[in-house]
Amino acid sequence: MTKEVKILSEHPRAKSLKHRERLVEFFGKGVVAQAGLIAHGRGEAFDYLLGEKTANFAIRALKAAAATLLMSKYPVISVNGNTAALVASDIVRLARITEAKIEVNLFYRSIKREKVIEKMLREAGATKVLGVGEDASSKIDEIGSERRRVDPKGILIADVVLVPLEDGDRTEALVNMGKKVIAIDLNPLSRTAQLATITIVDNIVRAMPALAKIVDKLRVEGKEKLEEITSSFDNGKILSDAISLISRRLSTLAKGGTHISFFKMTKR
Repeated sequence: MTKEVKILSEHPRAKSLKHRERLVEFFGKGVVAQAGLIAHGRGEAFDYLLGEKTANFAIRALKAAAATLLMSKYPVISVNGNTAALVASDIVRLARITEAKIEVNLFYRSIKREKVIEKMLREAGATKVLGVGEDASSKIDEIGSERRRVDPKGILIADVVLVPLEDGDRTEALVNMGKKVIAIDLNPLSRTAQLATITIVDNIVRAMPALAKIVDKLRVEGKEKLEEITSSFDNGKILSDAISLISRRLSTLAKGGTHISFFKMTKR
């Protein structure tokens, strides 16, 4: 074991550092955009405030997302560079058990990045990846960025779109098109979180495998049970609970609490 690896493994936030290093590695390979590193840092800051663990409100959102995916007629999982770098195998597993399509959709689009991400997903077990090159031949006019280019066999005709990581403009456009959007976003204040049908306020490295597990569990349930889960879901309450948790944790310090008591609140 090298000195660097040992230090990383013994660090109290080793998992976070490993994910950070993985993104840097895949930035070098052309998978992750430079801005993706900044986006990860912003999300990591919110994860720190949330306690770096999956809260009860996130579990409720995960259940609603799982039920929604199982009832969907044409679900699509949207993939960008950060998502591919961190949870490619989880994406493929979730797509398989929900019969969802996988589509590459990038803000910083280039054919080289698309193909590298497609290769990663195929190596993780995907048999079909949409949205690569000329396959992204349709456009969503409401979106100003390159994300407007979508596959006519994917996001364009989907009834449910899973959007891991923040993208407010696209979320708003998809909702306006009548689609249900499931967002995974650590920032409960973002436009994505506020506009999505279901917002999972959690780290994608925890949320994606957890979502696959819950889908697997709910697959045996009937439509009535799934509809009960979705009809009782309140996304506004989820966001409120997430913001309240952040507020309570910050209040611990604001009222003179020690940094030790603050971190005890997040002990795994």
